[in-house]
Amino acid sequence: MYKENDKFKEECGVFGIFSREKIDVSLLTYYGLYALQHRGQESAGIVVSDREKLISYKGMGLVSHVFNEKVLNKMKGISAIGHVRYSTTGDSSIINAQPLLTEFKLGQISIAHNGNLINADKLKNNLKKEGSNFQTTTDSEVILNLIAREKKKSIEEAICEAAKNIKGSYALVILTKDKLIGIRDPKGIRPLCLGKINNNYIICSESCALNAVGGEFIRDIEPSEMIVIDNNDIKSIKFSNERKYASCAFEYIYFAREDSVIDEIEVYSSRVLAGKELYEEHPVNADIVIGVPDSGIPAAMGYAEASGIPYGVGFVKNKYVGRTFIAPYQELREKNVSVKLTPLKSNIENKRVIVIDDSMVRGTTSKRLVNSLKKAGAKEVHFIIASPIVRHCCYLGIDTFHKKEIIGSSMNIEQIKNILGADSFYYLSLKGLHKVLGGNKNFCFGCFNGEYPF
Repeated sequence: MYKENDKFKEECGVFGIFSREKIDVSLLTYYGLYALQHRGQESAGIVVSDREKLISYKGMGLVSHVFNEKVLNKMKGISAIGHVRYSTTGDSSIINAQPLLTEFKLGQISIAHNGNLINADKLKNNLKKEGSNFQTTTDSEVILNLIAREKKKSIEEAICEAAKNIKGSYALVILTKDKLIGIRDPKGIRPLCLGKINNNYIICSESCALNAVGGEFIRDIEPSEMIVIDNNDIKSIKFSNERKYASCAFEYIYFAREDSVIDEIEVYSSRVLAGKELYEEHPVNADIVIGVPDSGIPAAMGYAEASGIPYGVGFVKNKYVGRTFIAPYQELREKNVSVKLTPLKSNIENKRVIVIDDSMVRGTTSKRLVNSLKKAGAKEVHFIIASPIVRHCCYLGIDTFHKKEIIGSSMNIEQIKNILGADSFYYLSLKGLHKVLGGNKNFCFGCFNGEYPF
Protein backbone atom coordinates (compact mmCIF):
# COMPACT_ATOMS: atom_id res chain seq x y z
CA MET A 1 0.00 0.00 0.00
CA TYR A 2 1.18 3.51 -0.74
CA LYS A 3 0.14 6.89 0.55
CA GLU A 4 1.34 10.18 -0.85
CA ASN A 5 2.91 11.35 2.38
CA ASP A 6 4.45 14.67 1.39
CA LYS A 7 1.32 16.80 1.87
CA PHE A 8 -0.99 17.63 4.71
CA LYS A 9 -3.98 15.34 4.40
CA GLU A 10 -7.55 16.45 3.99
CA GLU A 11 -9.75 16.11 7.04
CA CYS A 12 -13.34 15.03 6.29
CA GLY A 13 -16.38 16.25 4.40
CA VAL A 14 -19.97 16.44 5.66
CA PHE A 15 -23.28 16.85 3.85
CA GLY A 16 -26.86 17.02 5.11
CA ILE A 17 -30.23 17.61 3.44
CA PHE A 18 -33.78 18.12 4.75
CA SER A 19 -36.61 17.81 2.23
CA ARG A 20 -39.98 19.48 2.36
CA GLU A 21 -40.83 18.15 -1.07
CA LYS A 22 -40.62 14.73 -2.66
CA ILE A 23 -36.95 14.42 -3.58
CA ASP A 24 -34.45 11.58 -3.38
CA VAL A 25 -32.39 12.62 -0.34
CA SER A 26 -30.07 9.59 -0.41
CA LEU A 27 -29.15 10.12 -4.06
CA LEU A 28 -28.56 13.85 -3.54
CA THR A 29 -26.39 13.06 -0.52
CA TYR A 30 -24.43 10.62 -2.67
CA TYR A 31 -23.79 13.35 -5.26
CA GLY A 32 -22.92 15.83 -2.51
CA LEU A 33 -20.37 13.44 -1.02
CA TYR A 34 -18.98 12.74 -4.48
CA ALA A 35 -18.27 16.47 -4.81
CA LEU A 36 -16.55 16.42 -1.39
CA GLN A 37 -14.49 13.31 -2.16
CA HIS A 38 -11.27 15.36 -2.12
CA ARG A 39 -11.74 15.85 1.64
CA GLY A 40 -11.47 12.16 2.46
CA GLN A 41 -11.12 8.90 0.56
CA GLU A 42 -10.85 6.28 3.30
CA SER A 43 -14.54 5.69 4.02
CA ALA A 44 -17.99 7.00 3.18
CA GLY A 45 -21.40 6.73 4.80
CA ILE A 46 -25.00 7.94 4.65
CA VAL A 47 -27.76 7.93 7.26
CA VAL A 48 -31.37 8.58 6.19
CA SER A 49 -34.46 9.40 8.28
CA ASP A 50 -37.84 8.09 7.08
CA ARG A 51 -39.60 10.05 9.88
CA GLU A 52 -39.81 6.93 12.08
CA LYS A 53 -36.24 5.60 12.20
CA LEU A 54 -32.71 6.23 10.97
CA ILE A 55 -31.23 3.94 8.31
CA SER A 56 -27.44 3.67 8.01
CA TYR A 57 -25.07 2.38 5.35
CA LYS A 58 -21.30 2.92 5.20
CA GLY A 59 -18.15 1.27 3.98
CA MET A 60 -14.45 1.64 3.31
CA GLY A 61 -13.31 3.31 0.10
CA LEU A 62 -14.54 5.95 -2.30
CA VAL A 63 -18.18 7.09 -2.45
CA SER A 64 -18.66 5.41 -5.83
CA HIS A 65 -17.29 2.12 -4.44
CA VAL A 66 -19.35 2.10 -1.26
CA PHE A 67 -22.73 2.99 -2.79
CA ASN A 68 -24.72 1.76 -5.78
CA GLU A 69 -28.29 2.21 -6.99
CA LYS A 70 -29.51 -0.92 -5.19
CA VAL A 71 -28.24 0.37 -1.84
CA LEU A 72 -29.53 3.91 -2.36
CA ASN A 73 -32.98 2.69 -3.45
CA LYS A 74 -33.38 1.08 -0.03
CA MET A 75 -32.60 4.37 1.72
CA LYS A 76 -35.73 6.45 1.19
CA GLY A 77 -36.69 9.24 3.54
CA ILE A 78 -37.18 12.94 4.25
CA SER A 79 -33.68 13.82 5.36
CA ALA A 80 -30.13 12.51 5.30
CA ILE A 81 -26.56 13.19 6.35
CA GLY A 82 -23.36 11.86 4.81
CA HIS A 83 -19.65 11.77 5.51
CA VAL A 84 -16.37 11.15 3.70
CA ARG A 85 -13.45 10.46 5.99
CA TYR A 86 -9.75 10.83 6.26
CA SER A 87 -8.65 9.68 9.70
CA THR A 88 -7.00 12.40 11.77
CA THR A 89 -8.12 10.79 15.04
CA GLY A 90 -8.76 7.04 15.23
CA ASP A 91 -7.72 4.17 13.01
CA SER A 92 -8.67 3.79 9.38
CA SER A 93 -11.24 1.00 9.75
CA ILE A 94 -14.94 0.39 9.16
CA ILE A 95 -15.72 0.73 12.86
CA ASN A 96 -14.64 4.39 12.67
CA ALA A 97 -16.53 5.18 9.46
CA GLN A 98 -19.17 7.89 9.83
CA PRO A 99 -21.91 9.01 10.30
CA LEU A 100 -22.08 7.52 13.78
CA LEU A 101 -25.51 6.39 14.96
CA THR A 102 -26.86 5.78 18.46
CA GLU A 103 -30.04 5.97 20.53
CA PHE A 104 -30.67 7.93 23.70
CA LYS A 105 -33.48 9.43 25.77
CA LEU A 106 -34.73 11.69 22.96
CA GLY A 107 -34.56 8.95 20.31
CA GLN A 108 -32.08 8.02 17.60
CA ILE A 109 -29.35 10.47 16.68
CA SER A 110 -26.62 10.40 14.03
CA ILE A 111 -23.57 12.64 13.71
CA ALA A 112 -20.98 13.41 11.03
CA HIS A 113 -17.93 15.41 12.09
CA ASN A 114 -15.12 17.30 10.37
CA GLY A 115 -12.41 18.49 12.73
CA ASN A 116 -10.47 17.46 15.79
CA LEU A 117 -11.06 17.89 19.53
CA ILE A 118 -7.96 18.76 21.54
CA ASN A 119 -9.57 17.72 24.84
CA ALA A 120 -11.08 14.44 23.57
CA ASP A 121 -9.00 12.13 25.80
CA LYS A 122 -9.95 13.96 28.99
CA LEU A 123 -13.63 14.05 28.03
CA LYS A 124 -13.58 10.38 27.07
CA ASN A 125 -12.08 9.34 30.40
CA ASN A 126 -14.72 11.34 32.28
CA LEU A 127 -17.52 9.83 30.20
CA LYS A 128 -16.22 6.31 30.82
CA LYS A 129 -16.26 6.97 34.57
CA GLU A 130 -19.91 7.99 34.22
CA GLY A 131 -20.73 4.73 32.45
CA SER A 132 -20.50 5.65 28.78
CA ASN A 133 -19.38 2.93 26.37
CA PHE A 134 -17.33 3.55 23.25
CA GLN A 135 -17.37 1.42 20.10
CA THR A 136 -14.91 3.51 18.06
CA THR A 137 -11.59 5.28 18.58
CA THR A 138 -12.78 8.60 17.12
CA ASP A 139 -13.22 11.88 18.95
CA SER A 140 -16.54 12.20 17.09
CA GLU A 141 -18.02 9.55 19.37
CA VAL A 142 -17.06 11.72 22.33
CA ILE A 143 -19.34 14.45 20.97
CA LEU A 144 -22.11 11.92 20.42
CA ASN A 145 -21.85 10.66 24.00
CA LEU A 146 -21.82 14.18 25.40
CA ILE A 147 -25.08 14.91 23.58
CA ALA A 148 -26.63 11.58 24.57
CA ARG A 149 -25.96 12.01 28.29
CA GLU A 150 -27.79 15.35 28.48
CA LYS A 151 -31.25 15.25 30.05
CA LYS A 152 -32.45 18.55 28.66
CA LYS A 153 -35.90 19.05 27.19
CA SER A 154 -34.82 19.30 23.56
CA ILE A 155 -32.10 18.10 21.20
CA GLU A 156 -31.05 21.72 20.66
CA GLU A 157 -30.43 22.20 24.38
CA ALA A 158 -28.51 18.92 24.58
CA ILE A 159 -26.23 19.92 21.70
CA CYS A 160 -25.63 23.41 23.11
CA GLU A 161 -24.70 21.93 26.48
CA ALA A 162 -22.33 19.44 24.85
CA ALA A 163 -20.71 22.22 22.79
CA LYS A 164 -19.77 24.07 25.98
CA ASN A 165 -17.53 21.16 26.96
CA ILE A 166 -15.67 20.48 23.72
CA LYS A 167 -12.55 22.33 22.65
CA GLY A 168 -11.05 22.25 19.19
CA SER A 169 -12.29 22.34 15.61
CA TYR A 170 -15.65 20.97 14.56
CA ALA A 171 -18.14 21.32 11.75
CA LEU A 172 -21.01 18.93 12.42
CA VAL A 173 -24.18 17.75 10.74
CA ILE A 174 -26.57 15.97 13.08
CA LEU A 175 -29.69 14.01 12.17
CA THR A 176 -32.71 12.95 14.22
CA LYS A 177 -35.90 11.44 12.86
CA ASP A 178 -37.40 14.89 12.28
CA LYS A 179 -34.55 17.44 12.34
CA LEU A 180 -31.33 18.32 10.53
CA ILE A 181 -28.83 20.34 12.56
CA GLY A 182 -25.54 21.95 11.60
CA ILE A 183 -23.05 23.44 14.06
CA ARG A 184 -19.71 25.22 13.63
CA ASP A 185 -17.09 25.76 16.32
CA PRO A 186 -16.60 29.21 17.92
CA LYS A 187 -13.42 29.87 15.92
CA GLY A 188 -14.88 28.80 12.57
CA ILE A 189 -11.78 26.71 11.93
CA ARG A 190 -13.50 24.23 9.62
CA PRO A 191 -15.89 25.41 6.88
CA LEU A 192 -19.66 24.84 6.89
CA CYS A 193 -22.30 26.46 4.72
CA LEU A 194 -26.07 26.59 4.20
CA GLY A 195 -27.87 26.17 0.90
CA LYS A 196 -31.17 25.12 -0.61
CA ILE A 197 -32.87 23.43 -3.55
CA ASN A 198 -36.29 25.02 -3.91
CA ASN A 199 -37.78 24.54 -0.43
CA ASN A 200 -35.27 21.88 0.65
CA TYR A 201 -32.30 22.87 2.80
CA ILE A 202 -28.68 21.66 2.70
CA ILE A 203 -25.80 21.98 5.16
CA CYS A 204 -22.36 20.97 3.87
CA SER A 205 -18.61 21.50 4.17
CA GLU A 206 -18.11 23.38 0.90
CA SER A 207 -20.25 25.26 -1.59
CA CYS A 208 -18.95 23.00 -4.41
CA ALA A 209 -21.29 20.30 -3.04
CA LEU A 210 -24.24 22.66 -3.46
CA ASN A 211 -23.26 23.26 -7.07
CA ALA A 212 -23.01 19.51 -7.66
CA VAL A 213 -26.64 18.90 -6.66
CA GLY A 214 -28.10 21.97 -8.36
CA GLY A 215 -28.39 23.85 -5.08
CA GLU A 216 -28.24 27.53 -4.26
CA PHE A 217 -25.72 28.94 -1.80
CA ILE A 218 -27.38 30.95 0.98
CA ARG A 219 -24.50 31.78 3.34
CA ASP A 220 -21.70 30.44 5.49
CA ILE A 221 -22.68 29.21 8.92
CA GLU A 222 -21.10 31.53 11.46
CA PRO A 223 -18.70 30.53 14.24
CA SER A 224 -20.70 29.55 17.38
CA GLU A 225 -23.83 29.09 15.28
CA MET A 226 -26.23 26.17 15.22
CA ILE A 227 -28.75 25.84 12.38
CA VAL A 228 -31.85 23.75 13.10
CA ILE A 229 -34.12 22.65 10.24
CA ASP A 230 -37.40 20.78 10.54
CA ASN A 231 -40.60 20.52 8.56
CA ASN A 232 -41.90 23.84 9.83
CA ASP A 233 -38.97 26.15 10.35
CA ILE A 234 -35.28 26.97 10.00
CA LYS A 235 -33.72 28.74 12.92
CA SER A 236 -30.34 30.01 14.02
CA ILE A 237 -29.10 29.58 17.59
CA LYS A 238 -25.91 31.13 19.01
CA PHE A 239 -24.50 28.69 21.54
CA SER A 240 -21.50 30.82 22.58
CA ASN A 241 -20.68 34.51 22.81
CA GLU A 242 -17.32 33.84 21.19
CA ARG A 243 -17.41 34.40 17.43
CA LYS A 244 -13.83 35.14 16.45
CA TYR A 245 -12.70 33.72 13.13
CA ALA A 246 -9.59 31.59 13.04
CA SER A 247 -10.31 29.83 9.75
CA CYS A 248 -7.72 27.28 8.65
CA ALA A 249 -5.55 28.93 5.98
CA PHE A 250 -4.86 25.54 4.40
CA GLU A 251 -8.48 25.36 3.24
CA TYR A 252 -7.60 28.03 0.68
CA ILE A 253 -4.08 26.80 -0.03
CA TYR A 254 -4.82 23.12 -0.63
CA PHE A 255 -7.81 21.40 1.00
CA ALA A 256 -10.86 23.04 -0.56
CA ARG A 257 -12.00 22.45 -4.12
CA GLU A 258 -11.23 25.34 -6.46
CA ASP A 259 -14.88 26.13 -7.22
CA SER A 260 -15.80 26.58 -3.55
CA VAL A 261 -16.38 29.86 -1.74
CA ILE A 262 -15.53 29.78 1.97
CA ASP A 263 -16.32 32.67 4.30
CA GLU A 264 -16.81 34.96 1.30
CA ILE A 265 -13.41 34.10 -0.19
CA GLU A 266 -13.29 32.42 -3.60
CA VAL A 267 -10.79 29.57 -3.35
CA TYR A 268 -9.71 29.68 -7.00
CA SER A 269 -9.23 33.46 -6.96
CA SER A 270 -7.19 33.29 -3.75
CA ARG A 271 -4.82 30.78 -5.36
CA VAL A 272 -4.37 32.93 -8.46
CA LEU A 273 -3.72 35.96 -6.24
CA ALA A 274 -1.14 33.94 -4.31
CA GLY A 275 0.74 33.42 -7.57
CA LYS A 276 0.64 37.12 -8.35
CA GLU A 277 1.85 37.98 -4.86
CA LEU A 278 4.65 35.44 -5.28
CA TYR A 279 5.93 37.35 -8.29
CA GLU A 280 5.86 40.61 -6.34
CA GLU A 281 7.92 39.01 -3.59
CA HIS A 282 10.15 36.78 -5.71
CA PRO A 283 10.56 37.81 -9.37
CA VAL A 284 12.61 35.25 -11.32
CA ASN A 285 13.78 35.38 -14.94
CA ALA A 286 12.66 32.26 -16.79
CA ASP A 287 11.20 30.94 -20.03
CA ILE A 288 8.12 29.13 -18.71
CA VAL A 289 5.98 28.88 -15.57
CA ILE A 290 4.45 25.51 -14.72
CA GLY A 291 2.26 24.34 -11.86
CA VAL A 292 2.29 21.09 -9.92
CA PRO A 293 -1.15 19.50 -10.53
CA ASP A 294 -3.69 20.18 -9.31
CA SER A 295 -3.72 22.85 -6.62
CA GLY A 296 -0.45 24.46 -7.75
CA ILE A 297 -1.82 25.34 -11.19
CA PRO A 298 -3.92 28.45 -10.34
CA ALA A 299 -0.95 30.00 -8.52
CA ALA A 300 1.28 29.22 -11.49
CA MET A 301 -1.20 30.96 -13.78
CA GLY A 302 -1.20 33.98 -11.45
CA TYR A 303 2.60 34.12 -11.42
CA ALA A 304 2.70 33.89 -15.21
CA GLU A 305 0.12 36.66 -15.61
CA ALA A 306 1.96 38.99 -13.22
CA SER A 307 5.41 38.30 -14.70
CA GLY A 308 4.55 38.09 -18.38
CA ILE A 309 6.39 34.76 -18.56
CA PRO A 310 4.36 32.20 -20.57
CA TYR A 311 2.39 29.62 -18.59
CA GLY A 312 2.61 26.06 -19.86
CA VAL A 313 1.82 22.47 -18.97
CA GLY A 314 4.89 20.99 -17.33
CA PHE A 315 3.61 17.69 -15.96
CA VAL A 316 1.28 15.02 -17.28
CA LYS A 317 -0.75 13.58 -14.43
CA ASN A 318 -1.84 9.96 -14.31
CA LYS A 319 -5.50 10.42 -13.40
CA TYR A 320 -5.88 6.78 -12.41
CA VAL A 321 -3.48 6.90 -9.48
CA GLY A 322 -5.67 7.00 -6.40
CA ARG A 323 -4.78 7.02 -2.74
CA THR A 324 -3.57 3.41 -2.85
CA PHE A 325 -1.46 1.57 -5.37
CA ILE A 326 1.60 -0.71 -5.38
CA ALA A 327 4.50 1.48 -4.35
CA PRO A 328 7.74 1.41 -6.30
CA TYR A 329 10.24 -0.41 -4.10
CA GLN A 330 13.46 1.33 -3.08
CA GLU A 331 15.52 0.29 -6.12
CA LEU A 332 12.89 1.65 -8.48
CA ARG A 333 12.44 4.85 -6.46
CA GLU A 334 16.17 5.43 -6.78
CA LYS A 335 15.79 5.10 -10.54
CA ASN A 336 13.23 7.92 -10.34
CA VAL A 337 10.27 5.80 -11.39
CA SER A 338 7.23 8.09 -11.45
CA VAL A 339 3.69 6.78 -11.50
CA LYS A 340 1.84 10.03 -10.83
CA LEU A 341 3.53 13.01 -12.55
CA THR A 342 5.67 12.85 -15.67
CA PRO A 343 7.44 15.91 -17.17
CA LEU A 344 6.23 17.07 -20.57
CA LYS A 345 9.64 17.18 -22.23
CA SER A 346 8.60 19.19 -25.28
CA ASN A 347 7.57 22.09 -23.03
CA ILE A 348 10.53 22.22 -20.67
CA GLU A 349 13.58 20.98 -22.58
CA ASN A 350 16.38 23.61 -22.78
CA LYS A 351 14.24 26.09 -20.82
CA ARG A 352 14.57 27.95 -17.55
CA VAL A 353 11.57 26.61 -15.64
CA ILE A 354 9.65 28.10 -12.70
CA VAL A 355 7.71 25.42 -10.81
CA ILE A 356 4.88 26.54 -8.53
CA ASP A 357 3.46 24.18 -5.89
CA ASP A 358 0.82 24.96 -3.29
CA SER A 359 2.81 23.99 -0.18
CA MET A 360 5.72 21.98 1.15
CA VAL A 361 5.94 19.79 4.24
CA ARG A 362 8.65 17.13 3.88
CA GLY A 363 10.09 18.13 0.52
CA THR A 364 10.57 14.58 -0.78
CA THR A 365 8.11 14.91 -3.65
CA SER A 366 9.50 18.35 -4.56
CA LYS A 367 12.99 16.88 -4.77
CA ARG A 368 11.79 14.16 -7.16
CA LEU A 369 10.00 16.71 -9.33
CA VAL A 370 13.09 18.90 -9.62
CA ASN A 371 15.19 15.86 -10.51
CA SER A 372 12.70 14.67 -13.12
CA LEU A 373 12.58 18.11 -14.78
CA LYS A 374 16.36 18.29 -15.01
CA LYS A 375 16.54 14.76 -16.42
CA ALA A 376 13.98 15.86 -19.03
CA GLY A 377 16.33 18.64 -20.15
CA ALA A 378 15.39 21.76 -18.16
CA LYS A 379 18.32 24.22 -18.08
CA GLU A 380 17.25 25.70 -14.74
CA VAL A 381 14.56 24.78 -12.22
CA HIS A 382 13.29 27.43 -9.78
CA PHE A 383 10.96 25.96 -7.17
CA ILE A 384 8.48 28.37 -5.55
CA ILE A 385 5.79 27.62 -2.95
CA ALA A 386 2.48 29.53 -3.01
CA SER A 387 2.25 29.57 0.80
CA PRO A 388 4.58 30.15 3.72
CA ILE A 389 6.91 27.31 4.60
CA VAL A 390 5.39 24.84 7.05
CA ARG A 391 7.35 24.79 10.32
CA HIS A 392 4.97 23.28 12.89
CA CYS A 393 2.49 20.46 13.39
CA CYS A 394 -1.29 20.93 13.40
CA TYR A 395 -3.58 19.73 16.18
CA LEU A 396 -6.91 20.87 14.79
CA GLY A 397 -8.02 18.31 12.23
CA ILE A 398 -5.13 17.81 9.84
CA ASP A 399 -3.12 14.60 9.76
CA THR A 400 0.42 15.95 9.99
CA PHE A 401 3.89 14.69 10.74
CA HIS A 402 6.40 14.66 13.55
CA LYS A 403 8.14 18.02 13.62
CA LYS A 404 11.46 16.41 12.76
CA GLU A 405 9.95 15.33 9.41
CA ILE A 406 8.94 18.88 8.47
CA ILE A 407 11.73 20.29 6.31
CA GLY A 408 11.01 23.93 7.19
CA SER A 409 11.33 23.31 10.93
CA SER A 410 15.08 22.95 10.86
CA MET A 411 16.39 24.21 7.50
CA ASN A 412 16.78 27.64 5.92
CA ILE A 413 16.08 28.57 2.31
CA GLU A 414 19.61 27.83 1.10
CA GLN A 415 19.64 24.40 2.74
CA ILE A 416 16.22 23.51 1.29
CA LYS A 417 17.33 24.66 -2.16
CA ASN A 418 20.34 22.37 -1.97
CA ILE A 419 18.25 19.42 -0.72
CA LEU A 420 15.83 19.89 -3.64
CA GLY A 421 18.60 20.31 -6.19
CA ALA A 422 16.89 23.47 -7.46
CA ASP A 423 18.58 26.57 -8.87
CA SER A 424 16.53 28.68 -6.45
CA PHE A 425 13.86 28.16 -3.83
CA TYR A 426 11.33 30.68 -2.51
CA TYR A 427 8.02 30.76 -0.68
CA LEU A 428 5.21 33.21 0.04
CA SER A 429 5.54 35.31 3.17
CA LEU A 430 2.97 35.10 5.96
CA LYS A 431 2.17 38.77 5.35
CA GLY A 432 1.67 37.99 1.67
CA LEU A 433 -0.73 35.12 2.45
CA HIS A 434 -2.80 37.33 4.75
CA LYS A 435 -2.93 39.95 2.00
CA VAL A 436 -4.10 37.31 -0.50
CA LEU A 437 -6.89 36.23 1.87
CA GLY A 438 -8.16 39.78 2.18
CA GLY A 439 -6.46 40.86 5.38
CA ASN A 440 -9.76 41.66 7.12
CA LYS A 441 -10.29 38.36 8.98
CA ASN A 442 -8.32 36.25 11.38
CA PHE A 443 -6.95 32.89 10.26
CA CYS A 444 -5.18 30.00 11.90
CA PHE A 445 -1.56 30.12 10.74
CA GLY A 446 -0.39 27.66 13.40
CA CYS A 447 1.48 25.34 11.03
CA PHE A 448 3.45 28.35 9.75
CA ASN A 449 4.14 30.40 12.90
CA GLY A 450 3.28 28.07 15.81
CA GLU A 451 0.50 30.36 17.05
CA TYR A 452 -2.74 28.42 17.52
CA PRO A 453 -6.22 29.73 18.37
CA PHE A 454 -6.34 27.58 21.54
